[in-house]
Amino acid sequence: MTSVQVVVSGRVQGVWFRAWTKKQAKSRGLSGWVRNLNDVKVEAGFSGAGETVTSMLEACKTGPPLARVERVDIEPYEMPADGFSNPPDV
Repeated sequence: MTSVQVVVSGRVQGVWFRAWTKKQAKSRGLSGWVRNLNDVKVEAGFSGAGETVTSMLEACKTGPPLARVERVDIEPYEMPADGFSNPPDV
């Protein structure tokens, strides 16, 4: 089981990035969460099999058709496998 937290920068708000991320992660069988940040970035947490998380991270580097991803920052994360729940308080 691998868990990561990502922050995606670029044109990622107002282009359906959150909905796309949720759909992509669920289709891969990952659990986690996704939310917009005040600084126009998108933050997400994914948990699942290592190769599946890697696949999701690669997908985040492109995003949905209207997105323009400039950067994806990835960190290990301790996250319970409870589906797409509300993001943790930070």
